[in-house]
Amino acid sequence: MIKSFIMLLLTFSIGSVWASQVTVKDVLGRDVTFEAPAQRVIVGFYPEDYMAIGTEAAYDKVVGMSKYIWQARSSNWEMYVKHRPSLEDIPGIGRVDTQTFSVEKVISLNPDVIMLADWQFKGLGTDIERLENAGIKIVVVDYNAQTLERHIKSTQLIGVITGQEERATKIATEYKNTVNSISKRLAEANLPAPKVYTEFGASGIQELGFTFGKNMWGAISTMAGGDNISAPFVEWWGKLNPEQVIASNPDVIVITGYETGKGADSMIMGQGVDAEDARQRLEGFKKRVGWSSLSAVKNNRLYAAYHGACRTILDAAMIEFYAKAMYPDLFEDLNPEEAYLDFYKKYLPLTPDGTFALAL
Repeated sequence: MIKSFIMLLLTFSIGSVWASQVTVKDVLGRDVTFEAPAQRVIVGFYPEDYMAIGTEAAYDKVVGMSKYIWQARSSNWEMYVKHRPSLEDIPGIGRVDTQTFSVEKVISLNPDVIMLADWQFKGLGTDIERLENAGIKIVVVDYNAQTLERHIKSTQLIGVITGQEERATKIATEYKNTVNSISKRLAEANLPAPKVYTEFGASGIQELGFTFGKNMWGAISTMAGGDNISAPFVEWWGKLNPEQVIASNPDVIVITGYETGKGADSMIMGQGVDAEDARQRLEGFKKRVGWSSLSAVKNNRLYAAYHGACRTILDAAMIEFYAKAMYPDLFEDLNPEEAYLDFYKKYLPLTPDGTFALAL
């Protein structure tokens, strides 16, 4: 009995030392106080980032999540579930964007902390007060903005939630070094900025897909030294008039895709996607009405990227990708796809196999 008491006391002491109350400022400047590392966490968005920064062990403490953003990358999700079947058993909490987010479900899971994306926090409106009144601490992170400041801050916050501050600092520093290295080369070269157009190609050739203004791929293309033709017409994401694309006459076009699309001519990229299949689909976009007159098409400067590789700490490789696409001589030494997969090898338990960056 004495031995059991000593073991209980020791366990309590270790737990007390390990878990301590911290106060952080999230990306919205809100002061949030909670016990860290958190013991019961709900991951609202950025699930792969949470694992990369917090390690796979961080998912031992995840009691709920909004699964759809991971499941949209079907092959990636299946790869992780095969490796860690318990991911399938984590309760879902619904989606903010489709108004299926369940406050009642979240409260029933009794989390210490729920990590939400900036857009989720804003989209929940008065439901935020209901969560806070239930004693749930809300930490807001944001990789969608695609700013260096928010990428680093979000990474540090995940580090605190998971007790992996040192690892988070290492990952954030590597990201910052990549961004600064590209910015330095661009500043020294002082070359004219090429016009660039990015489109999510899931709808195929006949229908113009979503493009991006000042966040996601729009921000990435700007960070990499491009003149984003969508920025004057689209604030966050939306569709351009087909005539506007032709009038803007981009020098470089990037079509993004997931592993699946709406039809046989959809742009597909990602895990399990054959490079030749992706290349043939990208070639098909040259056949769009009016596109034969575009500089990007005339000069064969069409590229494809994996849509799942943006709005994440992994997207340093995609900044390299855009930089090389727009300034091939200046960034000839970069291998963006290799950089993307190297992140997996360093920080995640599995490495996908497929096509993640492509040039015609």
